[in-house]
Amino acid sequence: MPELPEVETMRRGILPIVGSRIAEVRQPRSSRRPITVSPKGAAFHRRVVGRQIEAVERAGKRVVIMLDSGDRIVIEPRMTGRILLGEVPDADFVRMAFDLDGAEDRQLLFCDVRGLGVVRLLSPRQYAARLGPEALGPDALTIDADTLRERLSASRRAIKVALLDQKAVAGIGNIYASEILHLAGIHPATACRRLSRDQWLRLHAATGTVLEEAVRYEGSTLSDGAYMNARNERGGYQNHHRVYQRAGQACRRCVDSQIVRLVQAQRSTFFCPGCQSRR
Repeated sequence: MPELPEVETMRRGILPIVGSRIAEVRQPRSSRRPITVSPKGAAFHRRVVGRQIEAVERAGKRVVIMLDSGDRIVIEPRMTGRILLGEVPDADFVRMAFDLDGAEDRQLLFCDVRGLGVVRLLSPRQYAARLGPEALGPDALTIDADTLRERLSASRRAIKVALLDQKAVAGIGNIYASEILHLAGIHPATACRRLSRDQWLRLHAATGTVLEEAVRYEGSTLSDGAYMNARNERGGYQNHHRVYQRAGQACRRCVDSQIVRLVQAQRSTFFCPGCQSRR
């Protein structure tokens, strides 16, 4: 958390900063664990202050701010990071602040409760090496059915585990892998190489449906309240989860079965044994 829908919501939320200029960048003092920033201090400051923001894009689970110099500010929220415009509820969580000229919102803030987030300033060459096609798979929101199958079908891994591999397909995390597999009617422990062509087609269709629906509801804010959109408001897709964190509750599709939780690769997986039989 956050995954593709949450990060895409953040990206769309801060689009008004495009065209503005970075007047100052600060790392306020915090009593919390420090985030990772690269390069540190003066080098980061020197390369971003005075630069115009040309675009805001996304690379998997990262927000990418394009500067007129060609450099990119890459923000990876990880577990509890938020990218916000305007005021924040607790200033102690503010890890980086960008003062902006020429934007209605005069500040862009990166906040992080646990300090696991990462902010990197990358040159075009560094960006290609870290987040180019050799390092990051095709985006889950735009990948086509044939490419999805080609990248995963030879794997012996369970399909749920394989969907979390960002080098294979970028953006899917634990929440949406469970949701996608339920909609596709595929058991999460099924080996990739044992899926039929029809199952791959269903999986691709479910991926698009779930991710687009989650973006429409501005992502999922779970009980910990860690994720908020750019205006510090809750997402709404958690109210539409089919299986995630619903263990012991009735399946909303087949009704007769209860949602089950199992652990795969040290992560919780939720599925319906009725809708997602291994037979």
